[in-house]
Amino acid sequence: MPKITFIELEAQAEHILDAEVGMSLMEVARNGGIAGIPGDCGGACICGTCHVHIAQAWRERIGPATDIEVATMEFSEDVRPESRLGCQIRITDDLDGLVVTVPSS
Repeated sequence: MPKITFIELEAQAEHILDAEVGMSLMEVARNGGIAGIPGDCGGACICGTCHVHIAQAWRERIGPATDIEVATMEFSEDVRPESRLGCQIRITDDLDGLVVTVPSS
């Protein structure tokens, strides 16, 4: 079972969560009680409330944001090149050890 590390800047906390293959990163965060990722739209890629920053070492493996993600993130704060929406990232065994940062809101 892949393990994902979430770093919450606002809460100054780090959480290592077990993730099931096939889940979205947003689902892992919500199931694990990560307060900074409410996922208000339930994964429809329309709210931006699952915005995360992907650690540099993982960006190539995960790939760039889609055009829809980029458009949705126009309403998010602290958008950077490493920004992605957690609802659009599906967990695979290859993502074991992934580190993401939850930006402050």
